[in-house]
Amino acid sequence: MTEGLANFAVEGLSKPCQTWYKVFGDLHSSAIPLIILHGGPGACHDYLLSLTDLTPSVPLVFYDQLGNGRSTHLREKAGDESFWTVELFKRELDNLLKHLGLEDRPIDVYGHSWGGMLAAEWAAAPTCSNLRRLVLSNSLASMDAWRTGVTALRKQLPADVQAVLDRAEQDGDFESPEYEAAVEIFYKRHLSLARPWPPTEVEDALAWFAKNPTTYGTMYGPSELYISGSLRNWTCVPVLKNIKAATLLINGTEDEAQDVAMWPFFKHIGKVRWITLDGAAHFSHVDQRARYISCLRDFLVE
Repeated sequence: MTEGLANFAVEGLSKPCQTWYKVFGDLHSSAIPLIILHGGPGACHDYLLSLTDLTPSVPLVFYDQLGNGRSTHLREKAGDESFWTVELFKRELDNLLKHLGLEDRPIDVYGHSWGGMLAAEWAAAPTCSNLRRLVLSNSLASMDAWRTGVTALRKQLPADVQAVLDRAEQDGDFESPEYEAAVEIFYKRHLSLARPWPPTEVEDALAWFAKNPTTYGTMYGPSELYISGSLRNWTCVPVLKNIKAATLLINGTEDEAQDVAMWPFFKHIGKVRWITLDGAAHFSHVDQRARYISCLRDFLVE
């Protein structure tokens, strides 16, 4: 296990930036490494560490994306939608691969939630010719499709919980204890089914949002139930036909990434398979850890 910092020159910034990464396994072996893109934006790598169950047969590269975790924080860019773009994070990924000497070697890429959105856009670019396999986990191909799924789940909440959510959105008050309690009810149903609540992985992810909400607040919004950030109209559907790598889709039956959000991946990517895990929500890797890892391993090492 090694860790380090990759210098990352960001256009328009005078301060130097760095991307923190950690490698499990040997990147110099003949095994094809898996690059892991976390969700959020801003959730950081910690909540995905159960993927180390794939080692030692699969070398893993975790990293914290710019703006949070152990990478450079840029609080002064909070609210700047022109700065926090998908293109910025694609450039950061390319920079990290170059730093690690992986830009011309066969690699596999895994993206969870927002990480899947980023991975899909990156994989559709003509420059990623070294991509062998792609995993899009608990993710979405367009924000409109995501809204459709989440809205349907929201309507299944108790009436009093829906009323609290509606009132908060009308008033623009997303910090009241009542709103936080209502959101937690949704999270218990559709973020993770693990008990006791919250599982460590959920705590890890949400803790980074609390420590520095710059990227999540600017790109997504105040919670999973209210999309107000720069990704509000995002879609990658037009470019999905450009993905040539064999692709695995994973979601859970109780996932906030409902089938409607994943369907365009299945429809438009040429070489694709789709697995939906029973008894699992958005953190399927937590809720059904052994089955999830087995699915990943079968796909990556076959």
